[in-house]
Amino acid sequence: MDDRSDIAADLLAMRRYARSLTRDDQDADDVVQDALVRAIERSATYRPERRRRPWLLAIVYNVFVSAKRREAAEARRNDRFAETMMDRIGPEQEERARLAEIARDFAALPDRYRMVLHLVAVEGLSYQETAEALGIPLGTVMSRLWRARAALREGAEEQQGKRPGLRLVGGRDD
Repeated sequence: MDDRSDIAADLLAMRRYARSLTRDDQDADDVVQDALVRAIERSATYRPERRRRPWLLAIVYNVFVSAKRREAAEARRNDRFAETMMDRIGPEQEERARLAEIARDFAALPDRYRMVLHLVAVEGLSYQETAEALGIPLGTVMSRLWRARAALREGAEEQQGKRPGLRLVGGRDD
């Protein structure tokens, strides 16, 4: 086998392992990409007398574990963020509860979606300004914004399914 086919086989093994860890193709691809970057950055630690594949799979595992730790820390921060938002909301109980749900859903968005949504919806930046600020293509901004909004809508629909819809007394419910 030549070196190219060895590398291709190692990459396939990394993808398989990452998919078994994450149980999601997109997350697995992110893990593999991060693992490859780490492998390149730490290539000096690789010992050629040992097999490359176990070294790469160990990096995949470490990237996955680090991501899980970050997610747990982010979840704790999101909960604290939602609690601080509650302190700033007026006394209307139903409105307060709904705004808390929105704050929680917003905080729970993946970073890449939350960054774009915040810059466009909160800071009022144009799509082009957002693309320039984040150093990403305009189409990526539009895609991430659409996905962020869809995730928030989905969260709202799930909440509506868990409790009866709110009705305006003396008004119309449409």
